[in-house]
Amino acid sequence: MKMARGALIGRDAVELDPCQSSAAPAETRSAAIGSAAREENGRWLAAAWRACGAWEWVTIVYLLWTLALLCVCRRNIPHAERYFAIHCALAAGIIATAWMGARSRNRAMQFARHWYPLALYIFFFEELQGLVHAIFPGWFDRWLISFDYNFAGVHPAAWLAGFATPALNDFMQFSYMTYFLFLVILPAILYVQNQRTAFWTVMASTAIAHYSVYVIAVLFPVESPYFALASLHLAPLAGGAFTTTIEFIERFGRVHGAAFPSAHVAGSMVALLAARRYKPWLFWICFPFFLSMCVATVYGRYHYVADVLAGIVVGAMGGALGQWILECKGAVPPLR
Repeated sequence: MKMARGALIGRDAVELDPCQSSAAPAETRSAAIGSAAREENGRWLAAAWRACGAWEWVTIVYLLWTLALLCVCRRNIPHAERYFAIHCALAAGIIATAWMGARSRNRAMQFARHWYPLALYIFFFEELQGLVHAIFPGWFDRWLISFDYNFAGVHPAAWLAGFATPALNDFMQFSYMTYFLFLVILPAILYVQNQRTAFWTVMASTAIAHYSVYVIAVLFPVESPYFALASLHLAPLAGGAFTTTIEFIERFGRVHGAAFPSAHVAGSMVALLAARRYKPWLFWICFPFFLSMCVATVYGRYHYVADVLAGIVVGAMGGALGQWILECKGAVPPLR
Protein backbone atom coordinates (compact mmCIF):
# COMPACT_ATOMS: atom_id res chain seq x y z
CA MET A 1 0.00 0.00 0.00
CA LYS A 2 2.83 2.37 0.74
CA MET A 3 4.29 1.69 -2.63
CA ALA A 4 0.91 2.17 -4.24
CA ARG A 5 0.40 5.44 -2.43
CA GLY A 6 3.86 6.51 -3.39
CA ALA A 7 3.26 5.57 -6.95
CA LEU A 8 -0.04 7.44 -6.85
CA ILE A 9 1.57 10.46 -5.33
CA GLY A 10 4.33 10.28 -7.92
CA ARG A 11 1.81 10.00 -10.71
CA ASP A 12 -0.14 12.97 -9.38
CA ALA A 13 3.06 14.95 -9.22
CA VAL A 14 3.84 14.04 -12.80
CA GLU A 15 0.34 15.01 -13.83
CA LEU A 16 0.57 18.39 -12.06
CA ASP A 17 3.88 19.33 -13.66
CA PRO A 18 2.46 19.79 -17.18
CA CYS A 19 -0.24 22.10 -15.76
CA GLN A 20 2.32 24.21 -13.99
CA SER A 21 4.63 24.29 -16.97
CA SER A 22 1.79 25.37 -19.29
CA ALA A 23 0.89 28.33 -17.01
CA ALA A 24 4.35 29.81 -17.32
CA PRO A 25 4.28 30.09 -21.14
CA ALA A 26 0.80 31.66 -20.93
CA GLU A 27 2.09 34.34 -18.61
CA THR A 28 5.13 34.79 -20.81
CA ARG A 29 2.96 35.17 -23.90
CA SER A 30 0.75 37.70 -22.13
CA ALA A 31 3.76 39.72 -21.05
CA ALA A 32 5.19 39.53 -24.58
CA ILE A 33 1.89 40.73 -26.08
CA GLY A 34 1.72 43.61 -23.61
CA SER A 35 5.32 44.57 -24.37
CA ALA A 36 4.66 44.43 -28.11
CA ALA A 37 1.56 46.60 -27.71
CA ARG A 38 3.54 49.17 -25.74
CA GLU A 39 6.27 49.17 -28.35
CA GLU A 40 3.70 49.58 -31.12
CA ASN A 41 2.03 52.48 -29.29
CA GLY A 42 5.43 54.03 -28.72
CA ARG A 43 6.28 53.75 -32.42
CA TRP A 44 2.93 55.29 -33.36
CA LEU A 45 3.41 58.22 -30.99
CA ALA A 46 6.95 58.75 -32.26
CA ALA A 47 5.74 58.68 -35.87
CA ALA A 48 2.88 61.06 -35.05
CA TRP A 49 5.22 63.51 -33.36
CA ARG A 50 7.68 63.34 -36.28
CA ALA A 51 4.77 64.27 -38.55
CA CYS A 52 4.29 67.50 -36.59
CA GLY A 53 5.95 70.69 -37.71
CA ALA A 54 6.68 74.07 -36.15
CA TRP A 55 3.03 75.09 -36.16
CA GLU A 56 2.07 72.02 -34.11
CA TRP A 57 4.96 72.58 -31.71
CA VAL A 58 3.83 76.12 -31.00
CA THR A 59 0.17 75.14 -30.67
CA ILE A 60 0.87 72.23 -28.32
CA VAL A 61 2.90 74.57 -26.10
CA TYR A 62 -0.06 76.97 -26.00
CA LEU A 63 -2.45 74.13 -25.18
CA LEU A 64 -0.17 72.98 -22.37
CA TRP A 65 -0.22 76.54 -21.00
CA THR A 66 -4.02 76.64 -21.07
CA LEU A 67 -4.23 73.20 -19.42
CA ALA A 68 -1.93 74.40 -16.64
CA LEU A 69 -4.07 77.53 -16.28
CA LEU A 70 -7.23 75.43 -16.05
CA CYS A 71 -5.69 73.26 -13.34
CA VAL A 72 -4.25 76.06 -11.22
CA CYS A 73 -7.11 78.57 -11.60
CA ARG A 74 -10.05 76.19 -12.02
CA ARG A 75 -12.04 77.89 -9.22
CA ASN A 76 -12.09 81.14 -11.22
CA ILE A 77 -13.10 79.53 -14.52
CA PRO A 78 -16.70 78.42 -15.07
CA HIS A 79 -16.87 74.92 -16.57
CA ALA A 80 -13.09 74.43 -16.24
CA GLU A 81 -13.50 70.66 -16.61
CA ARG A 82 -15.23 71.14 -19.96
CA TYR A 83 -12.45 73.42 -21.19
CA PHE A 84 -9.88 70.86 -20.04
CA ALA A 85 -11.54 68.00 -21.93
CA ILE A 86 -11.91 70.11 -25.09
CA HIS A 87 -8.27 71.17 -25.02
CA CYS A 88 -7.07 67.60 -24.52
CA ALA A 89 -9.22 66.54 -27.48
CA LEU A 90 -7.79 69.38 -29.57
CA ALA A 91 -4.23 68.33 -28.76
CA ALA A 92 -4.98 64.74 -29.77
CA GLY A 93 -6.78 65.91 -32.92
CA ILE A 94 -3.90 68.16 -33.95
CA ILE A 95 -1.34 65.36 -33.62
CA ALA A 96 -3.64 62.88 -35.42
CA THR A 97 -4.21 65.35 -38.27
CA ALA A 98 -0.46 65.85 -38.67
CA TRP A 99 0.05 62.07 -38.70
CA MET A 100 -2.64 61.52 -41.34
CA GLY A 101 -1.27 64.40 -43.42
CA ALA A 102 2.16 62.76 -43.46
CA ARG A 103 0.72 59.44 -44.69
CA SER A 104 -2.10 60.41 -47.04
CA ARG A 105 -1.86 61.50 -50.66
CA ASN A 106 -5.49 62.59 -50.71
CA ARG A 107 -5.75 66.19 -51.88
CA ALA A 108 -8.57 67.05 -49.52
CA MET A 109 -6.54 65.70 -46.60
CA GLN A 110 -3.49 67.68 -47.68
CA PHE A 111 -5.56 70.85 -48.04
CA ALA A 112 -7.05 70.38 -44.57
CA ARG A 113 -3.59 69.68 -43.15
CA HIS A 114 -2.36 73.05 -44.40
CA TRP A 115 -5.36 75.25 -43.61
CA TYR A 116 -7.06 73.94 -40.46
CA PRO A 117 -4.89 76.20 -38.23
CA LEU A 118 -6.87 79.29 -39.25
CA ALA A 119 -10.07 77.97 -37.67
CA LEU A 120 -8.33 77.40 -34.34
CA TYR A 121 -7.37 81.08 -33.98
CA ILE A 122 -11.05 82.00 -33.97
CA PHE A 123 -11.89 79.26 -31.47
CA PHE A 124 -9.07 80.21 -29.09
CA PHE A 125 -10.02 83.88 -29.28
CA GLU A 126 -13.69 83.27 -28.61
CA GLU A 127 -12.97 81.10 -25.57
CA LEU A 128 -10.99 83.92 -23.94
CA GLN A 129 -14.30 85.34 -22.76
CA GLY A 130 -14.39 82.51 -20.23
CA LEU A 131 -10.68 82.55 -19.41
CA VAL A 132 -9.89 86.27 -19.25
CA HIS A 133 -10.54 86.49 -15.47
CA ALA A 134 -8.80 83.24 -14.57
CA ILE A 135 -6.10 85.15 -12.66
CA PHE A 136 -7.33 88.73 -12.14
CA PRO A 137 -11.03 89.44 -11.44
CA GLY A 138 -11.08 93.06 -12.68
CA TRP A 139 -10.15 95.10 -15.72
CA PHE A 140 -6.98 97.13 -16.33
CA ASP A 141 -8.50 99.59 -18.83
CA ARG A 142 -7.76 102.60 -16.64
CA TRP A 143 -4.06 102.24 -17.40
CA LEU A 144 -4.64 102.22 -21.16
CA ILE A 145 -7.20 105.04 -21.03
CA SER A 146 -4.61 107.11 -19.17
CA PHE A 147 -1.90 106.16 -21.70
CA ASP A 148 -4.09 107.14 -24.66
CA TYR A 149 -5.12 110.45 -23.09
CA ASN A 150 -1.54 111.38 -22.25
CA PHE A 151 -0.45 110.28 -25.73
CA ALA A 152 -3.10 112.17 -27.72
CA GLY A 153 -4.48 114.77 -25.30
CA VAL A 154 -7.99 113.40 -25.95
CA HIS A 155 -9.85 110.11 -25.81
CA PRO A 156 -9.01 108.93 -29.36
CA ALA A 157 -12.26 106.99 -29.86
CA ALA A 158 -14.33 109.99 -28.77
CA TRP A 159 -12.29 112.40 -30.91
CA LEU A 160 -12.60 110.24 -34.01
CA ALA A 161 -16.38 110.03 -33.46
CA GLY A 162 -16.53 113.72 -34.43
CA PHE A 163 -15.59 112.79 -38.00
CA ALA A 164 -18.14 109.99 -38.32
CA THR A 165 -20.23 109.77 -41.48
CA PRO A 166 -21.99 106.73 -42.93
CA ALA A 167 -19.47 106.52 -45.78
CA LEU A 168 -16.43 106.84 -43.50
CA ASN A 169 -17.93 104.39 -41.03
CA ASP A 170 -18.34 101.83 -43.79
CA PHE A 171 -14.79 102.34 -45.05
CA MET A 172 -13.41 101.95 -41.52
CA GLN A 173 -15.38 98.75 -40.96
CA PHE A 174 -14.13 97.40 -44.27
CA SER A 175 -10.58 98.23 -43.21
CA TYR A 176 -11.14 96.42 -39.93
CA MET A 177 -12.31 93.32 -41.82
CA THR A 178 -9.19 93.22 -44.01
CA TYR A 179 -7.55 91.38 -41.10
CA PHE A 180 -9.13 88.18 -42.42
CA LEU A 181 -7.63 88.82 -45.86
CA PHE A 182 -4.21 89.39 -44.32
CA LEU A 183 -4.37 85.94 -42.76
CA VAL A 184 -5.18 84.24 -46.07
CA ILE A 185 -3.77 86.09 -49.10
CA LEU A 186 -0.02 85.55 -48.64
CA PRO A 187 -0.28 81.94 -47.40
CA ALA A 188 -2.60 81.17 -50.33
CA ILE A 189 -0.06 82.50 -52.84
CA LEU A 190 2.76 80.52 -51.21
CA TYR A 191 0.56 77.40 -51.07
CA VAL A 192 -0.34 77.58 -54.76
CA GLN A 193 3.31 78.13 -55.68
CA ASN A 194 4.32 75.16 -53.49
CA GLN A 195 6.72 77.25 -51.39
CA ARG A 196 6.36 75.01 -48.37
CA THR A 197 9.05 76.48 -46.13
CA ALA A 198 7.77 80.02 -46.67
CA PHE A 199 4.18 78.88 -46.14
CA TRP A 200 4.91 77.20 -42.79
CA THR A 201 7.09 80.11 -41.70
CA VAL A 202 4.12 82.44 -42.12
CA MET A 203 1.78 79.99 -40.38
CA ALA A 204 4.12 79.45 -37.42
CA SER A 205 4.78 83.19 -37.10
CA THR A 206 1.05 83.90 -37.16
CA ALA A 207 0.48 81.28 -34.45
CA ILE A 208 3.18 82.74 -32.21
CA ALA A 209 1.72 86.23 -32.57
CA HIS A 210 -1.86 85.13 -31.84
CA TYR A 211 -1.00 82.88 -28.92
CA SER A 212 1.14 85.64 -27.41
CA VAL A 213 -1.87 87.96 -27.62
CA TYR A 214 -4.08 85.36 -25.92
CA VAL A 215 -1.62 84.78 -23.08
CA ILE A 216 -1.20 88.53 -22.48
CA ALA A 217 -4.99 88.96 -22.55
CA VAL A 218 -5.27 86.61 -19.56
CA LEU A 219 -2.35 88.18 -17.70
CA PHE A 220 -3.58 91.74 -18.39
CA PRO A 221 -7.37 91.71 -18.90
CA VAL A 222 -8.71 94.70 -20.86
CA GLU A 223 -12.32 95.04 -21.99
CA SER A 224 -11.94 97.67 -24.81
CA PRO A 225 -13.28 101.24 -25.28
CA TYR A 226 -16.64 99.86 -26.41
CA PHE A 227 -17.33 98.82 -22.81
CA ALA A 228 -14.99 100.99 -20.74
CA LEU A 229 -16.00 104.29 -22.40
CA ALA A 230 -19.73 103.58 -22.46
CA SER A 231 -20.25 106.46 -20.03
CA LEU A 232 -19.28 108.90 -22.82
CA HIS A 233 -22.48 107.87 -24.68
CA LEU A 234 -20.86 107.92 -28.11
CA ALA A 235 -23.33 107.67 -30.98
CA PRO A 236 -23.52 104.26 -32.73
CA LEU A 237 -21.64 104.03 -36.01
CA ALA A 238 -24.20 103.81 -38.80
CA GLY A 239 -23.15 102.79 -42.29
CA GLY A 240 -23.72 100.46 -45.20
CA ALA A 241 -23.02 96.83 -46.01
CA PHE A 242 -19.69 96.50 -44.21
CA THR A 243 -21.02 98.15 -41.07
CA THR A 244 -24.03 95.85 -41.11
CA THR A 245 -21.77 92.81 -41.55
CA ILE A 246 -19.57 93.83 -38.62
CA GLU A 247 -22.61 94.44 -36.44
CA PHE A 248 -23.88 90.96 -37.28
CA ILE A 249 -20.52 89.37 -36.44
CA GLU A 250 -20.19 91.35 -33.21
CA ARG A 251 -23.73 90.47 -32.13
CA PHE A 252 -22.85 86.78 -32.04
CA GLY A 253 -19.08 86.77 -31.64
CA ARG A 254 -18.07 89.85 -29.63
CA VAL A 255 -15.65 88.91 -26.85
CA HIS A 256 -15.85 90.95 -23.67
CA GLY A 257 -12.15 91.31 -22.97
CA ALA A 258 -8.98 90.24 -24.82
CA ALA A 259 -8.45 93.74 -26.23
CA PHE A 260 -4.77 94.12 -25.32
CA PRO A 261 -2.80 93.68 -27.51
CA SER A 262 -4.85 93.86 -30.71
CA ALA A 263 -4.97 90.42 -32.36
CA HIS A 264 -6.03 92.13 -35.60
CA VAL A 265 -2.90 94.25 -35.65
CA ALA A 266 -0.55 91.46 -34.47
CA GLY A 267 -1.75 88.94 -37.07
CA SER A 268 -1.74 91.52 -39.87
CA MET A 269 1.74 92.72 -38.87
CA VAL A 270 3.06 89.17 -39.34
CA ALA A 271 1.51 89.00 -42.80
CA LEU A 272 2.85 92.43 -43.74
CA LEU A 273 6.43 91.63 -42.72
CA ALA A 274 6.26 88.22 -44.43
CA ALA A 275 4.98 89.86 -47.62
CA ARG A 276 7.92 92.24 -47.52
CA ARG A 277 10.24 89.26 -47.35
CA TYR A 278 8.60 86.86 -49.81
CA LYS A 279 6.44 89.03 -52.11
CA PRO A 280 7.52 92.70 -51.99
CA TRP A 281 4.88 93.70 -54.55
CA LEU A 282 2.19 92.44 -52.17
CA PHE A 283 3.70 94.41 -49.29
CA TRP A 284 3.10 97.72 -51.08
CA ILE A 285 -0.49 96.73 -51.85
CA CYS A 286 -1.18 95.70 -48.26
CA PHE A 287 0.63 98.52 -46.47
CA PRO A 288 -2.07 101.23 -46.95
CA PHE A 289 -4.78 98.78 -45.84
CA PHE A 290 -2.72 97.89 -42.78
CA LEU A 291 -2.50 101.55 -41.78
CA SER A 292 -6.24 101.96 -42.36
CA MET A 293 -6.94 98.88 -40.23
CA CYS A 294 -4.84 100.27 -37.36
CA VAL A 295 -6.92 103.44 -37.40
CA ALA A 296 -10.15 101.43 -37.78
CA THR A 297 -9.49 99.44 -34.59
CA VAL A 298 -9.60 102.70 -32.61
CA TYR A 299 -12.28 104.36 -34.77
CA GLY A 300 -14.60 101.40 -34.28
CA ARG A 301 -13.99 101.46 -30.47
CA TYR A 302 -12.52 97.97 -30.47
CA HIS A 303 -9.10 98.98 -29.19
CA TYR A 304 -7.02 101.68 -27.56
CA VAL A 305 -3.99 103.22 -29.25
CA ALA A 306 -1.92 101.24 -26.75
CA ASP A 307 -3.48 98.02 -28.07
CA VAL A 308 -2.42 98.91 -31.60
CA LEU A 309 1.17 99.73 -30.61
CA ALA A 310 1.43 96.53 -28.57
CA GLY A 311 -0.02 94.54 -31.48
CA ILE A 312 2.68 95.89 -33.80
CA VAL A 313 5.39 94.83 -31.34
CA VAL A 314 3.89 91.36 -30.78
CA GLY A 315 3.45 90.83 -34.53
CA ALA A 316 7.05 91.79 -35.23
CA MET A 317 8.28 89.45 -32.49
CA GLY A 318 6.09 86.65 -33.83
CA GLY A 319 7.55 87.11 -37.31
CA ALA A 320 11.12 86.96 -36.01
CA LEU A 321 10.50 83.91 -33.81
CA GLY A 322 8.69 82.10 -36.61
CA GLN A 323 11.67 82.47 -38.92
CA TRP A 324 14.00 81.24 -36.18
CA ILE A 325 11.88 78.16 -35.41
CA LEU A 326 11.66 77.18 -39.08
CA GLU A 327 15.41 76.80 -39.10
CA CYS A 328 15.12 73.92 -36.62
CA LYS A 329 15.26 70.34 -37.85
CA GLY A 330 11.79 68.94 -38.61
CA ALA A 331 10.07 72.35 -38.54
CA VAL A 332 8.62 71.82 -42.02
CA PRO A 333 6.18 68.89 -41.70
CA PRO A 334 6.82 65.81 -43.88
CA LEU A 335 3.88 65.89 -46.30
CA ARG A 336 3.25 63.63 -49.27
